[in-house]
Formats: sequence, structure tokens, C-alpha cells
Amino acid sequence: MKIIVAGLLMLWVWLPAALAQEDDLLSLIEEEPATEQITNAFKSSRVINGHSMEMIGEGVLDFRILHRFGRVNQGYQQFFGLDQASMRMGFDYGVTPNLTVGVGRSTFQKELDGFVKWRILWQSKGAKTMPVSLVWVSGATYNGQEQPFPFTEVEPTFTRRLAYYHELIIGRKFSNEFTLQLSPVLVHRNIVENRLATNDFFALGIGGRYKLTNRVALVADYYHAFNRFPNSWVYNPLSIGVDIETGGHVFQLHFSNSNGMNERAFLLGDNGSWLNGDIQFGFNLSRVFQVKKPVLK
Repeated sequence: MKIIVAGLLMLWVWLPAALAQEDDLLSLIEEEPATEQITNAFKSSRVINGHSMEMIGEGVLDFRILHRFGRVNQGYQQFFGLDQASMRMGFDYGVTPNLTVGVGRSTFQKELDGFVKWRILWQSKGAKTMPVSLVWVSGATYNGQEQPFPFTEVEPTFTRRLAYYHELIIGRKFSNEFTLQLSPVLVHRNIVENRLATNDFFALGIGGRYKLTNRVALVADYYHAFNRFPNSWVYNPLSIGVDIETGGHVFQLHFSNSNGMNERAFLLGDNGSWLNGDIQFGFNLSRVFQVKKPVLK
């Protein structure tokens, strides 16, 4: 009996101390900072023309319609460009959180295009801090016109119709409102319009987003060419717009001096001058579908 009583007294003294020590250990575990990956830098995988640092979610299909009217300086006879239109319809799919693939078709030059987009680094904070996101994009375009070249003596073979582009996106979400990215890009054409033009074209893009409300944001992108064939009628592409989020849709209204809606087209197309009114009104519509549930880890 004495042994039992002594044992109960020892348990009575030891148990509160043990429980308090366990609570201290649990509090240390809970206070350890976790790694938080930054999301919603942009509301879409594209800024306006160019790719954004944002990716399509795993198992998500993004159906995109890009629509652009004619130039507003054509006057009322063409209803300020609204009587004319070009469009691109595309399907982008998130294979993993860090890998997106996509295909599309444009009415402008009847181009087919496809791309692969891979996130190398993901901006994060907490236990592991990464100041920027780093995304690589590679794509190809195919000119589907019956006669794609201005010179008829050159046979329009399959390979001559092709162009390729490679782009590195370096982006950072500085705050809940402001995101900025830089995008050096290389475009290679298998055939060019004259001997003075280069097959390899270099440009640097800049894109940004400023959040106005929970559902509305200002967006813009601009690409500066470094070795464009010198002429006075082609300008660098500049686009300014507004993103409006409505549930599973992201609806964008914008103005641009570019008619093309893939990298080859808007970087090397006949872009107009903003100062001369060579501006085209357009909209981008994105609708996402969860076609495959992501695997929880």
C-alpha cells in the first residue's frame, strides 16, 4: 500500500511538469515559420500580349479568346475600326503547378502556335525566401497562309513557314497591389523578307499590374526591339488595359498598337504608332475549367 501511495504522489508531482514541457515543445513547433509561395501576381497567364509570370493551376484548362478590332484612326466609315476584327483562340493546360502547355490559332496570317512554359523559381517568403519568380517559355508558330511570302519565287515549304521564340520572365510581386516583370526574348524566323533583315530578333519586354479593387486591375506591357530592320512605319508593341475578374472568368479590355497575338506576330508585325492613332481596341476573355483534381501531398 505504501508503494502504491508513493507512486501516486510521484505521478501527481511529475505529470503537470511533463504536460507543461510538451506544451512548450508544441508551441515551438507552431511558431516555426512556414514557406509561403506568392500567388496572384497576375490574374491571368498573360499580361496582355505577352506571357506573365503566372502559371495555370495543375489540372486546369484555360480556354482563351483574344479579340482585336481595326485601327481607331480609320474614322466613322469603318466605325473607328469596329467593322474589322482579328482573333486568336487558344487552350492552355496546367500539367503541374510549374509546367503549362498551350496551343492556339490566329486569324491573322492564319497562324498556328504552341508553347511550353516552365517555372524555374517561385517567389516565396517565410522559412525559405525567394525574391523573384523565374519562368522560361519556348514556343513555335506556323504561317498557314496559302502564299505566306511577298516574293513568289521562294517555295513556301513547311520549315520556311516556321518561327520560334524563347523567353525568360523575371518577375516580382512587390505588394498586394503592384507586380512588375522583365522579359528578354529571342525570336528566330526560318525565312525573312529581305537580306537586310535578321533571322534572329532580340527584344526586352516589361509588364506590370496595379490592383485597383478586389476585382479590377490596370495592366500594361511593352517590348523594346534591339535589332529590328530600320524603317519608319513599324513600332514597338505597347498595350494598356484593364482586368476584370468575375468568378471563373477574367475579362480584359485593352488598347494596343499591335494586330498580332502571338510572340512572332506582335514583335515582328506591322505595329502602328500611338501618336498617329494606329491603336486597336480589343478584349481578352479567359475561362478556366478544373478537368483533373490535383494530387494532394
